[in-house]
Amino acid sequence: MDSKLTSRLSLLAVAIVGSLSLIGCQKPAETGAETNSTAETSETTTTPAADGDTIKVGILHSLSGTMAISETSLKDTALMTINEINANGGVLGKQLEPVVVDPASDWPLFAEKARQLLTQDKVDVIFGGWTSVSRKSVLPVVEELNGLMFYPVQYEGQEQSENIFYTGAAPNQQAIPAVEYLMSPEGGSAERFVLLGTDYVYPRTTNQILRAFLKSKGVAEADIMEEYTPFGFSNYQTIVGDIKNFSTGKKTAVISTINGDSNVPFYRELANQGIKASDIPVMAFSVGEEELRGIDTSLLQGHLAAWNYFMSVKNPVNSSFTKKYKQYALDQKLPNADKVVTNDPMEATYVGINMWKQAVEKAGTTDVDKVRISMGGQTFDAPSGYTLKMDEENHHLWKPVMIGQIRADGQFDVISKTPEAIRAQPWSQYIPK
Repeated sequence: MDSKLTSRLSLLAVAIVGSLSLIGCQKPAETGAETNSTAETSETTTTPAADGDTIKVGILHSLSGTMAISETSLKDTALMTINEINANGGVLGKQLEPVVVDPASDWPLFAEKARQLLTQDKVDVIFGGWTSVSRKSVLPVVEELNGLMFYPVQYEGQEQSENIFYTGAAPNQQAIPAVEYLMSPEGGSAERFVLLGTDYVYPRTTNQILRAFLKSKGVAEADIMEEYTPFGFSNYQTIVGDIKNFSTGKKTAVISTINGDSNVPFYRELANQGIKASDIPVMAFSVGEEELRGIDTSLLQGHLAAWNYFMSVKNPVNSSFTKKYKQYALDQKLPNADKVVTNDPMEATYVGINMWKQAVEKAGTTDVDKVRISMGGQTFDAPSGYTLKMDEENHHLWKPVMIGQIRADGQFDVISKTPEAIRAQPWSQYIPK
């Protein structure tokens, strides 16, 4: 990417972060000052090492606030992966030393904690983030300081940075194929669509893309309903009632980009109002196995999610991955350790850390500029059962697309998947440049 484009992206990121602070955070998040802790690192490295004998790795995930329901498991996955790497000799003959910080679902605090990791803790790489507003808060920091961040969650696209590697899905690897499935005979031949999301950049931009896509397929404006709620929203009674009324007369589907703990009351309200998947299927982009642990899933059978990995896929790599995580949970005495699950962003975290390790070893150094070059073309046999590749040009993973159907036990039956990994298209044809 040339320097002019990078500068424009940085300015755009700053502008978006400023505006999102008004629309996406209508209630103050908890501060991270009390929860920031690097003491956890002594528990997670497999062997003690003297100062200078370790490679520091930043873990930047919300462990409190509205996003903790989703991000805590990514922190645990990162620590498990680091333990595994250390047990196998580390990287370049050194042990990895994780530095864990808690930005507490407070978007400006993500930028502050990222700066702390790079300037004070001197980490060589950061793994973290979930929401796009958290990523966009970090982006100008890593570009200014030439840091390196791996971002493990599906997002809205319209971004490309030399300092970020995107291991989650771009819209053409999740959102567009999911809606195509709903419009197909196999997916129910939906004709009317509800675009329901949390009020911040990922849902709004994704729905901008989907609205244009639907119109290109002949869906009328009157057959598209769009609604947003704040982070932490819990009273879905009126919205679900509106969805029932909107669905009268045509086959209707809900596209959900609700994030964080608001998913629990949303799905509960669907059940309360007797909405079944056979009536109005919900296709979720931010609900996986972890979020379903807090819901009576016997009432949600048949609803859908689009991801690039599900815990239920059967192959030797995934069997090993899920077994290792369950054992880690027991060893670390995580809450409900006997019932832990794996999900898509956890797999993306695992893949990203291992790819970074491979790139560092290829480069022979943790120097960001050299690692960036060696990351291009890296491949990894992922728990999804596919060999994933980091694209040499756009810093996004080639990923498969899977549609999962919720089972009564909180797992998913994979009912559709692509035969091979799909190249990401960060810049959507449905948004004018």
